[in-house]
Amino acid sequence: MIGEDGEQIGIMSAKDAYKLAREAELDLVKIAPTAKPPVCRIIDYGKYRYELARKEKEAKKKQKVIEVKEVRLSPNIDENDLNTKMNNARKFIEKGNKVKVTLRFRGREMAHMSKTKYILDDFAEKLGDIAVVDKPAKVEGRTIVIFLSAKR
Repeated sequence: MIGEDGEQIGIMSAKDAYKLAREAELDLVKIAPTAKPPVCRIIDYGKYRYELARKEKEAKKKQKVIEVKEVRLSPNIDENDLNTKMNNARKFIEKGNKVKVTLRFRGREMAHMSKTKYILDDFAEKLGDIAVVDKPAKVEGRTIVIFLSAKR
């Protein structure tokens, strides 16, 4: 049993603890119900819940949400277009996001999937100074996908 000021009162029956809480016009809350014996505390439960919510909200503010940005390429992409896409991916990675590079195939391009894998390899290699490959190139239906994230 822990008192309202944080001092330890000692081991007592639940009835006595409840009576003490009622006399102080506060609530009796089980802090550690699985402990032997269970640990209870006399506190204002509404204030306790408010403090917990505030701490949780504060912790959430400090969290950084990592988004996955996508860059789509096609097998017959030109060098300048590829450089533009690479610059976009570089910006995303520098902001702390992960990048999903997708190489999409349409129609007859499906027959030459193996010949165009080098596009993704070059893409990852040119961004190698700031990025590392999270998941290597993987074929998913009509696309080949590779994930890049910032180097640590």
